[in-house]
Amino acid sequence: MALGSIHAFSVFLAPLEIAFGTSRATVSLIYSFGLVFLTATVLFGPTVYSRLQPATIYIWVAFLGAIGAGAASIADGYWLVWVGYSLIFGIANGLGYGFGLQFAARANPNHAGLAMGVVTASYALGAVLAPYGFDLALTFGGFFLAMATLGSVVFVVSIGAAVLVARSGVKYTDTQAARRVTHLPVGLIAMIWVAYGSGVAAGLMAIGHAAGIAATAGFAGWIAAATIAGFNLVGSLLSGWLSDRISHRRILTTLPIIGAAALLALTVLPEQTLILLGVVGFAYGGTIATYPAAIANLFPGEDGPHAYGRVFTAWGAAGLVAPWLAGQIYDWTGHYTAALWAAAALGILSAVMAQKVVQRR
Repeated sequence: MALGSIHAFSVFLAPLEIAFGTSRATVSLIYSFGLVFLTATVLFGPTVYSRLQPATIYIWVAFLGAIGAGAASIADGYWLVWVGYSLIFGIANGLGYGFGLQFAARANPNHAGLAMGVVTASYALGAVLAPYGFDLALTFGGFFLAMATLGSVVFVVSIGAAVLVARSGVKYTDTQAARRVTHLPVGLIAMIWVAYGSGVAAGLMAIGHAAGIAATAGFAGWIAAATIAGFNLVGSLLSGWLSDRISHRRILTTLPIIGAAALLALTVLPEQTLILLGVVGFAYGGTIATYPAAIANLFPGEDGPHAYGRVFTAWGAAGLVAPWLAGQIYDWTGHYTAALWAAAALGILSAVMAQKVVQRR
């Protein structure tokens, strides 16, 4: 939950735009770069998951998260925010989220889909709770108070997580031999990469600019950020539960179409902005909860985390390009219409690709 607050960053767009005297596209890069470093950490994470105790990993998350948010809190320009929030906090975020996702599945082998869904739902819950807290912090202490509070919460919660996993006695892996990974088919990984990346791009664009999209329609920014995150949570839980029961292909074909329809509706129904953003969040939450289970089904055993790490780079690419592009389009046109069209097209592409590469079960 604490790490999921990264998806409430849209609350900071307008305040930082004014504070740093820069464009929305430039401020959007803080969020985008954070997702890039988060992704890189998930990619390389499997090389350390089995080499460290679970508690040790969460201790690293605690210190890196606190240092990164702390550095951002004292920044007088966006460069230090990039270093503290995007780089250091992004690494802490990827380490905590990536390990938590795989660890939950291994601790619950008979309900791996649901376990992964709970992790992604918890991540989404953080994005539900954070916008209001960030809005209060901005009101009473500005960006400094928001980042200082974030760093403190991440530190305390991560130390608590370290204690919990240490007391549970659950291990990530029992054998050194399990670290060996067989050859992963490049062509199949590439096709899943496109399906996943195009599927999450719409959600990441909407999440990264939820407050801005809502503001253009006359709604409070923090309410929009919380709404999209709340529906994200529901989508993660429901799809995680369903992924243990019905075809992954059916879920991953249907969700992007639903998201694309909502994005197109946003361009003509501004009075329904909050509910439509919620639908986009629901589709995004279901997508990120189902793909790990689908990949684990395609690549059993130790191949699964490594395959997921490679496919997850698509999330980072989408996170870098989609929010920045949406910000750039807003700077050019003063609205998000073209960005919403582009995101809807990517959703349709995701559905087509998922139909080709995801196994029936």
